[in-house]
Amino acid sequence: MDAFDDVRPAVERLDLLCEPVAAALRAWRGGVPVDEVRYVDTDADKADTAVLVESYGPWLLEQSANCVVVAGKRGGEVSLAACLVLSHTRVDVNGAVRRRLGARKASFAPMETALGATGMEFGGITPLGLPPDWPLLVDSAVADSPYVLIGSGSRRGKLIVPGKALAELPGAPVLEGLGV
Repeated sequence: MDAFDDVRPAVERLDLLCEPVAAALRAWRGGVPVDEVRYVDTDADKADTAVLVESYGPWLLEQSANCVVVAGKRGGEVSLAACLVLSHTRVDVNGAVRRRLGARKASFAPMETALGATGMEFGGITPLGLPPDWPLLVDSAVADSPYVLIGSGSRRGKLIVPGKALAELPGAPVLEGLGV
């Protein structure tokens, strides 16, 4: 991503990452080498997608993905999952997510729940370092992207990750139509 001045392998910047994300990078497995996961140091005030796009250029909207935490409810039981979709789409919570989780009702998890369960900051939740028992639902458009810009676990900084690496994360089925 040419808009950023300082792009480095994320494993060289573990000191700037929250512990769950740093641990995920230290334990990296898969077909994509860990040094292809890049870190970009950005201003924490530019963490939100709209501000990031305004600051770095409209083309970034097509190359960014958002990770959101959802809560599925069935019979008094609540299960949490994460969804990763391109930033110019929205998560099909009441369709694809609800069906995949086998939930009667699905909604975005409350912010306090999402942050407490992930150990990450609002505006920086990322699929790397999520609780191991959570499903990570990945939209096929993300998996098919050469690379996407995603959160780093904190508001400061972003990760640039090949889409195929995200599709290889544990517990990450790739779904058509997750992002609509």
